[in-house]
Amino acid sequence: MPAGKAIYLLPVALFFFSLFFGRYMMDPVETFRILIIGSANACFGGASSLLSTVSGHPVLLPSFEQTWGASEQVVVFRIRLPRLIAAMLIGGGLAIAGASFQGLFRNPLVSPDILGVSAGAGFGAAVGILLSGNPWVIQVSAFFFGILAVAVTYGIGRAVGKGSTLVLVLGGIIVGSLFSAFISLTKYVADPYDTLPAIVFWLMGSLSTVSNADVIAVAPPILLCALCLYLVRWRINLLAVGEEEARALGVDTKRMTVVLIIASTVITASAVCISGIIGWVGLVVPHIGRMLVGPDFRKLIPVSAVIGASFILIVDDIARTLTAAEIPLGILTSLIGAPFFAYLLTRKKVGWIS
Repeated sequence: MPAGKAIYLLPVALFFFSLFFGRYMMDPVETFRILIIGSANACFGGASSLLSTVSGHPVLLPSFEQTWGASEQVVVFRIRLPRLIAAMLIGGGLAIAGASFQGLFRNPLVSPDILGVSAGAGFGAAVGILLSGNPWVIQVSAFFFGILAVAVTYGIGRAVGKGSTLVLVLGGIIVGSLFSAFISLTKYVADPYDTLPAIVFWLMGSLSTVSNADVIAVAPPILLCALCLYLVRWRINLLAVGEEEARALGVDTKRMTVVLIIASTVITASAVCISGIIGWVGLVVPHIGRMLVGPDFRKLIPVSAVIGASFILIVDDIARTLTAAEIPLGILTSLIGAPFFAYLLTRKKVGWIS
């Protein structure tokens, strides 16, 4: 297999490695048996229930014998599997969103939260924790306010600058600052012994509480929007050159701008609502992709997804094994991302738009 194609296998290898690696180490062969046989038995059980419902009498399908304990099955299916799937979705999604925004705004320093989505989602989560504490309330509130923040930003851009990308960025700075102030206000009125620590920990980002239900909830919007960005990736090349050039080649720039903003925002809001704010992924990963495949978005979008998923898998492994207490994911991504980005800035030139 060519070296360029081998990178697409990296997140798969890291995924299976992370299944048995952790504070509770598991035998790799036994882990694969649990994953394969346990999944097969679950499918047989679901099929038995469906056939029993349709036929009106009990139908029992054969199942494989399980030679492992209940604790190992819980570790694989209830803890690590949803966490690792979420890590891949979040890392890949944020990287794709970051690359798309960088092409749309023709600025390699743009990140997915440039329009205020992370600050809005952070405020929504803080409100959910303050008023309820229910995980579903927190996630729905975070998603809603993340989308609302970008809607306000886009409204400012349409009203003031007629859709100008510069005004959109300035509107994002305004809205992000406003929601950051709201977050500070929410922390100020929160109970310092109960609610405030929960808000602070959520804002630092973590996958420690991710469940199968969370993955089921966020996987469809992230995957659908990522597919949308993948299908229009060649148009991002034209937008990255300039709006006039894109229009001359038949691209509806206004419609494409709306599509890119909506898809990238939904990805970011979906990721943030279950993981908290995880910075630097959408900013740094596309630059790594450009170092490998150049500035062509037809290659950059899929490579960014692969690198982003791999990056979060690695960082999450470090977060849950480095110390006795789990380190928030957002802290590690900042500790790794900021120095690496400084290294990129010291290079003579990182490929952008040829």
